[in-house]
Amino acid sequence: MTTTVTAPEATGTQEPAAPRHRRRRPKLPYALLIPAVATLLIGLGYPVTWQIINSFKEYGLAQQFGQPAEFIGLQNYLDLFTDSVFWTIALRSVAFMAGTALLTMGIGIALALLMKAIPAWSRIVLQVAMLLAWAMPIVAQMTVANWLIDDRNGVVNYVLSLIPGVDYIGHNWLIEPLSFFGVAMTIITWASVPFVAFSVYAGLTQVSEEVLEAASLDGASRSQTLRMVIVPIIRPVLVILLLLQLIWDLRVFAQIQLLQDFGAAGERYDLLGTYIYGLGIGQSQFGMAAAAAMVVMALTLAISWGYVRNMIKEDQES
Repeated sequence: MTTTVTAPEATGTQEPAAPRHRRRRPKLPYALLIPAVATLLIGLGYPVTWQIINSFKEYGLAQQFGQPAEFIGLQNYLDLFTDSVFWTIALRSVAFMAGTALLTMGIGIALALLMKAIPAWSRIVLQVAMLLAWAMPIVAQMTVANWLIDDRNGVVNYVLSLIPGVDYIGHNWLIEPLSFFGVAMTIITWASVPFVAFSVYAGLTQVSEEVLEAASLDGASRSQTLRMVIVPIIRPVLVILLLLQLIWDLRVFAQIQLLQDFGAAGERYDLLGTYIYGLGIGQSQFGMAAAAAMVVMALTLAISWGYVRNMIKEDQES
């Protein structure tokens, strides 16, 4: 006895496909961010709001005797943007920021590569030396720097004067703008290099030895391995370090202020930090100082925006 199996008649309709479920992102990470975000909003919200409001007000002699500040709208910003002194200081600050950040990154990366190549005992000695330099307070840094470049008893002038035909005894390094900012750049770079070196070295330790060995077997030289293998792997570390250095060097204040106190040039060699301090504390123009601070904040956000946009793009792609 045979059984005939008949196929079901074809119909014009198809069974609906099973719905595709989108992967649900866990909510716990976002919940864990709430305390940190709340702390930032509380700690930064009031000062930033206060600065924004004050940037639209005018402060003068009457306000020192209790009179309320007058609301003047955008006048502080108009006065600031039409002031050639402000633009000179802003351009000087941007140039100083770029030069100092690039110099810091270059020396820091070189020291990180050196730590990767030298034996353990010498690497530890170098790390301890950099850690001590990094941990030194700014006032101590500036005191040592003042001793080194003192025009009468400074070590730098004495050593340079040992060169035949060179006489630097009595030379003041803080008189000319080029040497003034050269000294400032040297001090800031010296204090910032350890952070970059340690961070880049930590990134280098995460590069797999198998990857380096494969590059060597393929005939890549050391420079090619560094440029085409190592740098792309540690690129996120380098980008965030460069971003941090640009922001820190744009907002530099203490070193410039103390160098101005040491030298005879005074406020003629201002950067944005000391310029804002002079407007607010020195001249009691708190409205103008607040407007200038808002400009610095806008510059900082502009510098950071490229990195933030890339992070958002990578997060969406993942």
